[in-house]
Amino acid sequence: MISNVYPWQETLFSHWVHAGEGRHHALLFHGKTGIGKLAFANTLAAGLLCSQPQQNGIACGQCQSCHWLSEGAHPDFKEITPEDDEVTDSKKKTRKRQQILIDQIRALQDYLSLTSHQVGGIRVVLIHPLEAMNVAASNALLKLLEEPPQRTQFLLVSHQRQALLPTILSRCMQVDMPVPTQAQGLQWLQSQSISQAEWIWHYSGGAPTTIQQDDLDWYGWYQQWSPHLSRGAAMDIALAGGVLIKQGMSAAIQVLQKWLLDLWLSRHQLPLRYHPDASTNLQTLASKLELARLLAFQQQLNRFKMTALHPLNQELQLEQLLLQYKKMFG
Repeated sequence: MISNVYPWQETLFSHWVHAGEGRHHALLFHGKTGIGKLAFANTLAAGLLCSQPQQNGIACGQCQSCHWLSEGAHPDFKEITPEDDEVTDSKKKTRKRQQILIDQIRALQDYLSLTSHQVGGIRVVLIHPLEAMNVAASNALLKLLEEPPQRTQFLLVSHQRQALLPTILSRCMQVDMPVPTQAQGLQWLQSQSISQAEWIWHYSGGAPTTIQQDDLDWYGWYQQWSPHLSRGAAMDIALAGGVLIKQGMSAAIQVLQKWLLDLWLSRHQLPLRYHPDASTNLQTLASKLELARLLAFQQQLNRFKMTALHPLNQELQLEQLLLQYKKMFG
């Protein structure tokens, strides 16, 4: 069985998988990261392509179509993502592209010019994240959305709908994906035998499916780095940096951004979002905080986040950030 529909998505899934001819040719699933949008789109694709779906629309997992899909070889399914392309820079280091390029959309146009493999069958095109398309790719996709091939279903996933061209948005049925309630999120986390489910719920910002995207023990790591950040101006940069860099620069920046937000909330006596268990330490730090420096540091983090995947001396970059962190406390 191919099923990745989360409990908070079941009603919406039933609606779209059974919509038939009334279903818009381009569905844009948008919402915050970590609520299961891509899993929803993949499960919908499987259900639409399955030759003998179950009553609830979930793919059977047994037919030839399901076998093709699970092997990544379904002739009527096309997935487009930045991970499809790899480039080699001048230093012979291979890295993933961060954009969906026009060549990928042109290849899609060629693919859709052919007839479907199954007579009278449907073809499904999954593109994610849609905001990764550059302008040329967006314009090329727009032509396909304006004059869609027959019996072709576009499933588009976006974490940042505001970054999409208005013309793209106007050609799609925009589906605001549901966010789990705390009760739903905790129940699901517990059903997955996740330890520290309540902590994970808070730290994910109400986006519990993020834990499925990597094998990182976020709580275990939190126990390692939080004592360092809690020391404020007395923090040892070398020790803190050694702990934070373990999971890469992107994860380290994410840690700092979440910690800073709760520092700001604590300073203004507002409920914490990510670290409610650290409220005492955050209140102590917030009492020594210079707000102007905090805001400047947040801006610096945003700039560093854009280059977090760059391989050049990440340890040195992190040391610079942690030095600025210490300076926030005078």
